[in-house]
Amino acid sequence: MKLNRIILLLLIFFATGLHEGYAQVTAVSADTLPVKRVYPKKIVKDAAYYARKNYVTDSIITHTWILPDSMINKNIIIDSILKANLSRRSDLFNRYKEIGTVKKISPFRPGKPVPKGEIWVLGVLAILLAIFSALKIAFSKQLQSIIQSFFSNRILNNLNKEDNLFTSWPFLLLFVQFGFTLGMFFYLVSQYYHVTFSSSGFQFYVSISILIVVLYVFKIIILRMLGYLFDVQKAVNEYVSILYLSYFNLSLVFIPLVIAFALSPLRYGPYYVAASFVLLAIIFTFQFIRAGINILSHYRFSKVYLFLYFCALEICPILILIKAIGF
Repeated sequence: MKLNRIILLLLIFFATGLHEGYAQVTAVSADTLPVKRVYPKKIVKDAAYYARKNYVTDSIITHTWILPDSMINKNIIIDSILKANLSRRSDLFNRYKEIGTVKKISPFRPGKPVPKGEIWVLGVLAILLAIFSALKIAFSKQLQSIIQSFFSNRILNNLNKEDNLFTSWPFLLLFVQFGFTLGMFFYLVSQYYHVTFSSSGFQFYVSISILIVVLYVFKIIILRMLGYLFDVQKAVNEYVSILYLSYFNLSLVFIPLVIAFALSPLRYGPYYVAASFVLLAIIFTFQFIRAGINILSHYRFSKVYLFLYFCALEICPILILIKAIGF
């Protein structure tokens, strides 16, 4: 009897607890605001929209919609198919053929070719150096006397007494070296300033070198004839000796200048041209002063005659060379 009472009390207790737990939850009140209806926005399609739609529509479908099969132009339909095809062809062979003709893009950047000199120029420079080396080895004393006589009057007088010196092998080789060294310099200058001729390359170099040798030989012959006609052979011989020494020393000085000009980049060309003019001015000024002192101390000449000689036989050969090259 007691057990029944205890079970009844426990049931009443749990029932009361469950009722109190649900009482802690607050009731959600219903929304009292009216719900607004959402209407979809209607887009009005204008005439431009329909025109665009007809434009992008396939021409085959358009023809199928509008025209019957008997009135459809088959060529127009084929053209529309070809335009839609990226390779412009309908068969597989022509597709691969067009792909092969597409211009390939090189992985390397395009550039300008580097200007290069001609190979034969190096060969000519080597020959000029070989001639100078042969002179230095075989005719060392004569070569040393020629160089020293350009600065010493005493050695110059000794050379004038030796008549066979200017008909010897050192003299001939030095004269040839003078002509071809100066010819190489004029050739490099013409190449730098892009002067064109009927003959170019090695043929032009040989032509201008032979022209230089012929002009100066002709000048020496005229001087000898003038000395014989006016009976001033001794003065003329002294002056011709000074000319020989000037030419030979000029060729020796121009060899390193020509080698540097041939092997250097083109941007250094004006510096070599300016250096050559400075060397020519120094050598020829020294030559004229020395010749005037040696000759006028023994002979009396009118200044007008000296001026005419200077214009006719010193300036004219240089002007002829410049005109022949084309500057």
